[in-house]
Amino acid sequence: MSELQIRDVHKKYGVLEVIHSISLDVADGEFIALVGPSGCGKSTLLRLIAGLEEITSGEISIGGRAVNRLAPKQRDIAMVFQTYALYPHMNVEDNMSFSLRLAKVGEKERQERVGKAAEILGLQPYLKRYPRQLSGGQRQRVAMGRAIVRDPAIYLFDEPLSNLDSKLRVAMRSEIKENHQRLKTTTVYVTHDQIEAMTMADRIVVLNGGRIEQVGAPLDLYDKPDNLFVASFIGSPAMNFIEGTIRGGDFLAADGTAIPVGFSLPGDGRPLQLGIRPEHLRLSAEGIALYVRTIEPTGAETLIHGTLAGVPVAAIFRERIAAQPGQSITVSLDVDKTHLFDAATSMRI
Repeated sequence: MSELQIRDVHKKYGVLEVIHSISLDVADGEFIALVGPSGCGKSTLLRLIAGLEEITSGEISIGGRAVNRLAPKQRDIAMVFQTYALYPHMNVEDNMSFSLRLAKVGEKERQERVGKAAEILGLQPYLKRYPRQLSGGQRQRVAMGRAIVRDPAIYLFDEPLSNLDSKLRVAMRSEIKENHQRLKTTTVYVTHDQIEAMTMADRIVVLNGGRIEQVGAPLDLYDKPDNLFVASFIGSPAMNFIEGTIRGGDFLAADGTAIPVGFSLPGDGRPLQLGIRPEHLRLSAEGIALYVRTIEPTGAETLIHGTLAGVPVAAIFRERIAAQPGQSITVSLDVDKTHLFDAATSMRI
């Protein structure tokens, strides 16, 4: 079993605390993504799991064994970094088998492991090539192959696709997910790209300021964010927010615009934030004016940036929109898909 348990982990650099009492359970074979803005602590947490940083307090266990005081090589983990870190003087086969040679694994077993990993990653034609003879995507696959041959309890990925162009990122995303489905090895994946996390992970851990904001399945976080931070971070384009209050079945925006929501709340009149995702705004014969600033047609969709109820919003439509910048269109909200957040606590109501 290769489950990962993190219990009340803190990390301080002097008086500066960067990880605040994080606890997390990762099941055997699960794919977990750590996401959050720069400086939120996701890479630091990954390095604590790997043993590249020493925790200040708390406990980390892998397969039921506490690893706090074990060196990285004793933790049965394999890490894939943002930089490929391949040995330029070694060919692909030697790069992939290097850790096995250090561990004094026999030649026959080394060849079998490298051959299996090369088959999984489609690297058989490149085993005798050197890193300089490979594309960026091929180098990243070699780095992944070097991790696979070790057959670890846990894979750790630290933003491995950041250096690739957009087309290669999409392709590698699919390869990593397919490999996980094939190998069923526990995986912790750090990324700043929430689309990567949404499309790859079984569960997402959203971090902010060294604390966990929410943990859940990708669509659970998308559909039911716990607070304003998660709602604004998960989703691209981001959720729209409008300040106001509930009065008599309407959401009354700060500029006086009345948005029908069809319900009231105890304590009507308290400051709220209404959240609506761009795809949940609809073209409508009757509704609210959305003043168009820019239009971004993509073919399949039309993305409009504009102003609604006095605040900037983004809206996504499947239709081709004839409006021009400076004009207005009439939209309504999909009320069942709206979110309300308490302005004082930022928590979802």
